[in-house]
Amino acid sequence: MWNTIVNPGAVMIAVLGCALSLAQDMPHQPQGNQIPGPGQFAAQQDWYQEMMQFKGDPNADHDAWLRDLKAWRAERLTRMGYDDAEYRRPEFQWTQRNFISPQVMVEERNLFDAATGRWTVDKYLDDLEKRYGGIDSVLLWPVYPNIGIDNRNQWDLARDLPGGIEGVRAMIADFHRRNVRVLFPTMAWDNGTRDPGVPHWTATAQLMAEMGVDGVNGDTFSGLPRAYRTGSDQSGHPVIFEPEGAPQADEGLMWNNQSWAYWTFHFQPTASKQKWLEPRHMSHICDRWARDKTDDLQHAFFNGMGYVSWENIWGIWNQITDRDAEALRRVAAVERHFADLLSSKDWEPFVPVMQYGIFASKFPGTGVTLYTLVNRNEYDVNGEQIALASASGRRYYDAWSGTELKPVERNGAAVLSFSIEAHGYGAVLAVDSGARVSELDSYLKRMSELTRTKLAAYSHEWHFLPQQLVDIPRTGVPAGAPEGMVKIPAGEFEFKVTGIEIEGTNWAGLDVQYPWEDSPRRGHDHRMRIDSFYIDKYPVTNAEFGKFLAGSGYKPRDAHNFLRDWKNGAPPAGWENKPVTWVSLEDARAYASWAGKRLPREWEWQYAAQGTDGRVYPWGNTWKDSAVPARDEGRDLTGPADVTAHPEGASPFGVMDMAGNVWQWTDEFVDTHTRAGILRGGSYYRPRNSIWYFPATYKLSEHGKYLLMAPSKDRAGTLGFRCVVDGK
Repeated sequence: MWNTIVNPGAVMIAVLGCALSLAQDMPHQPQGNQIPGPGQFAAQQDWYQEMMQFKGDPNADHDAWLRDLKAWRAERLTRMGYDDAEYRRPEFQWTQRNFISPQVMVEERNLFDAATGRWTVDKYLDDLEKRYGGIDSVLLWPVYPNIGIDNRNQWDLARDLPGGIEGVRAMIADFHRRNVRVLFPTMAWDNGTRDPGVPHWTATAQLMAEMGVDGVNGDTFSGLPRAYRTGSDQSGHPVIFEPEGAPQADEGLMWNNQSWAYWTFHFQPTASKQKWLEPRHMSHICDRWARDKTDDLQHAFFNGMGYVSWENIWGIWNQITDRDAEALRRVAAVERHFADLLSSKDWEPFVPVMQYGIFASKFPGTGVTLYTLVNRNEYDVNGEQIALASASGRRYYDAWSGTELKPVERNGAAVLSFSIEAHGYGAVLAVDSGARVSELDSYLKRMSELTRTKLAAYSHEWHFLPQQLVDIPRTGVPAGAPEGMVKIPAGEFEFKVTGIEIEGTNWAGLDVQYPWEDSPRRGHDHRMRIDSFYIDKYPVTNAEFGKFLAGSGYKPRDAHNFLRDWKNGAPPAGWENKPVTWVSLEDARAYASWAGKRLPREWEWQYAAQGTDGRVYPWGNTWKDSAVPARDEGRDLTGPADVTAHPEGASPFGVMDMAGNVWQWTDEFVDTHTRAGILRGGSYYRPRNSIWYFPATYKLSEHGKYLLMAPSKDRAGTLGFRCVVDGK
């Protein structure tokens, strides 16, 4: 029995509210940013969907599915008060043809030549043109994973690129000359380094205007907020915005012209919610760690979307296989030629097809319609593929293979037959009588040539990229211990060290490859004999580096940031006994050569710091605050401690400052695409607020990998060095 008095009006309102809610709850709706097709088990868990996928009939409830999705779209656009003004701006319409867009590290060796100090845009683009047909835009990445080694913020690091802003503008002009647009990133999480003094969107707008950039990628953003759009317009140099994640609020589509798509893939493809709402929005499938790109490329082609052809992942090389590269070349050729159709407001995914495992989308225009098809099966599918509405004078073309198709008329429909190879692609072009397709004959000829060889003939095997350790010539052997150096005796040493990169898990190709290893990897363990050598007791100080400058007349070719904390050719008063910083690997090598020394091999550095007992820290296995400088977590660098300030931090051999004062240069590793320096010792500086800053360590079993580009960018306020001399 209810003892509560019920308000009839309240009950009526509640019932009405439930009814309104149910009216909006259509059976077919997007799931996150993906739209399951008709007949899919979208509401079930992934394992169930995969297991029961053979029971799904994509044609069964197609009409109801399409009706629901159109109604959902109409309602959603009304709820957000949709305004398409940003897609009608002439200066932003290039995004609607921006299909292939890699992210590339500025340290990429095809893009910048460290030997000459010059950008090599043509070399970079020529390689991509040869391997997979070229790109439409590029996201240049100057920040993570190096940011946070000192307090330079994201905007500082861009200004530290070789040649400064003027050099970057010239580099961007080289991309534009090849019809490639350029984007740079912005990071909301960068709130621990130097305060820019203005809001992020203002600092970003100012930098993009200075450099002449075309767009901004919002790292970790699920839609850049409208403040970025406003700030960019006010700068006088408006750019487009591309969040890493699709706009979390659909309203963000109104000012984010592009986005990345991180998707879950199943046998049956899905459609893009963003493209369904705004067909001119350019989403790019991104799956950077995948070694097989079939899912990525098939979903992009099915949706008429773009693809992030990312290979240099934080200095780890994940090259697109030959088969995927050739598929990408062909997918891009179709998409670029029919870009106007692919942004059709009447596009329709999951048009009915005739074969199991084949899925198609329709992109209609005036008198011309393109159909993109994918074969999700592991086998070729031949014969009748699709039945289209028949019309007098209409012609049909296999827009993938470059041939004309002869339809079979059946029940008022034109039935088209052709082959789609295993995990392959197809395209059909329907052209009405009197309609024109630009350069159709030359396009068909090109596609006929491109597809003459089946994709199956190309290798699908993935390979890691080998690395080489840069040689360090031996020094002369002194008669006795050089001044200020400690003799390290010869001995057996277990060199055990782990790379502390944030990403990459245990990827083959991660971290570095020592000469005794057959691939780069995160963990390293090698027992070795080390010959005796001498090592500087302390890191090289400002005073010692000053003597080098006076005695050698050294002037770096690239002087930007060189001894940045010095004033009028001298360190600040009282800094003479602090480790010298703001020196590049080249600067450190120049000093060592002048002094008759060399930089240490990494295992020599670790042996001198650790001895033979495998201790965690130079002083033992228990942490001591008094053995290292106090940690600096502020936004301004306070500077390192004097090298003699922490005697409790001595190693078993009496070597000082091997942990927690400044990072120290040791070895350099190179591969075809990347250079990296191995840093040891850690530093006193640790910016707060983000896990994405350069990883810190005090442990002797861990090393940092620092991507190298040019001295102007490589120099850091927490990075110094010490030297060694070979013994007998």
